[in-house]
Amino acid sequence: MALIGAAGSFAAISTLLGSPLLGAFLLMEIASAGTGLTSVLLVPGLLASGLGALIFVGLDSVTGLVKPSLVIPNLPEVRELTVAQFCWALVIGVGAALLGTAIRHLGAVLRGWVRRRVVVATTAAGLVVGLLACLYAVLTGKSTSDVLFSGQQALGPLLEHSSEYSAGTLVLLLGAKALAYGVSLSAFRGGPVFPAMFLGATAGLALSHLPGLTPVPAAAMGIGALCVTMLGLPLVSVLLATLLLLSSGLVVMPLVIVSVVVAYVVRAWLPSVPPESPSEG
Repeated sequence: MALIGAAGSFAAISTLLGSPLLGAFLLMEIASAGTGLTSVLLVPGLLASGLGALIFVGLDSVTGLVKPSLVIPNLPEVRELTVAQFCWALVIGVGAALLGTAIRHLGAVLRGWVRRRVVVATTAAGLVVGLLACLYAVLTGKSTSDVLFSGQQALGPLLEHSSEYSAGTLVLLLGAKALAYGVSLSAFRGGPVFPAMFLGATAGLALSHLPGLTPVPAAAMGIGALCVTMLGLPLVSVLLATLLLLSSGLVVMPLVIVSVVVAYVVRAWLPSVPPESPSEG
């Protein structure tokens, strides 16, 4: 039963992330970190991911469905890297580790209070998230959807139209989204992947207004560093950040690796977040 469930998880996550290979890496890192069953899960998991992809690719005369994809088109091409960008990779790695850990601690601190007053506290958490979204929209003129939801649908437009966001708007978006996500971690259920990607991209784009950093490499480093802080999975974090950018992903991969490694090390050094107790789960 566990093996069948794991194979189904491989296929489902691969579909969500738009890549059987990326889903396989995600499940392998989780399995090796938690149970050590990587070799047992690998073959059936990969098989389930590949067969699941046929639903979208199609077979013979049977046409496939619209395939989900994380790839964001129409981004400026990155042709070369600079020493300044590698220096920024260190800064982004440290900053992402601090930001992600603060978000996780906020969720952990609020979680105990929420569990004791489920109805009132959950309602209050929803109101806080809504107020943060409205405040952001009123002050910037942008859509509340930037703050609301997971960020899966908003990430592409944010990167494609990053020139339309001023540094102040990006900083305000980062603060509102981070607070909203920390509050949501205490009261609502949901995955950490897309919120981490959106927050990392926002942080990177905000820093790209400073000298020596351009938007696409900055966003990629932010995505990778914040993903590893929230997930604790370095290989998957590197893949998530680089697969978004098509051909530019291979160029910026060294920067992403540096930022991910720095964030991973700083995350391990920082005080750990209290785990959720079984009674609270």
